[in-house]
Amino acid sequence: MQEQYLTLAREGVHETEINRSRFLCALAPAATEQEAQDFVARIRKEHPTASHNCFAYVIGADASVQRASDDGEPGGTAGVPMLQMLMRREVRYAVAVVTRYYGGVKLGAGGLIRAYGGAVGEALDAVGTVTRRRFRLVTVTVDHQRAGKLENDLRATGRAVRDVRYAETVTIEVGLPDADVESFRGWLADTTAGAAVLELGGEAYSDA
Repeated sequence: MQEQYLTLAREGVHETEINRSRFLCALAPAATEQEAQDFVARIRKEHPTASHNCFAYVIGADASVQRASDDGEPGGTAGVPMLQMLMRREVRYAVAVVTRYYGGVKLGAGGLIRAYGGAVGEALDAVGTVTRRRFRLVTVTVDHQRAGKLENDLRATGRAVRDVRYAETVTIEVGLPDADVESFRGWLADTTAGAAVLELGGEAYSDA
C-alpha cells in the first residue's frame, strides 16, 4: 500500500494556445471511476462544438485504474501523454479533460503529444496539488476525569485528533503513521497511568 500520494487541491481549468489551437485543460479530483466519467461527460456537454475532448484519469493510491482517450486525435497523441503527465507527477484520484478548438494549423504527432501532455502539466501547476498520507485509525477510550488533559496532550504533541465523543466514557479517535503505533501505545500508558484503552482501527489517507 502506498505511504502517500498527490491529488488535486481543487477543480480548475487552465487554457493555453498553440499555433492558433486553443487547449483547455479541466482538472478535478475523483474518488471513483464513475466520478471521473461523470466529469468527462460534463466537460463534453460544456464544449459540444470543440474539435476534441480527450481525457485521462488515474484512480487508486496505487494507480490501479488508468484510462485515456484520444477522442479522434491520431492514436497515442493525446490521451496517453495526458495520462503519462499525471503518472509522472504522481497524481492520483484525478481526472483531466483537454478540450481542443482547432485553429487551422496542423501540429503533427510530436506537436500534439507535447501540446496535450503540456496542457495537463501547466494545469497541474495552476490548480495545485496536496499530499495525502496513509495513517492508522486508533481509538482511545478514557474516563471523563482524564479526557480533557489527554486531548490537550495529544494536540500538544502534534497528533491528529480526528473525533471526540462523550458518553459514559470518552472516545478519542486519533490518526497515526503505522510506524508510530507502538511508541504511541507506550506514551498513552504513561500519560494516563494505564487507564486508557487503545483499539486499532483501519487504514485511511488524510492531508499531510
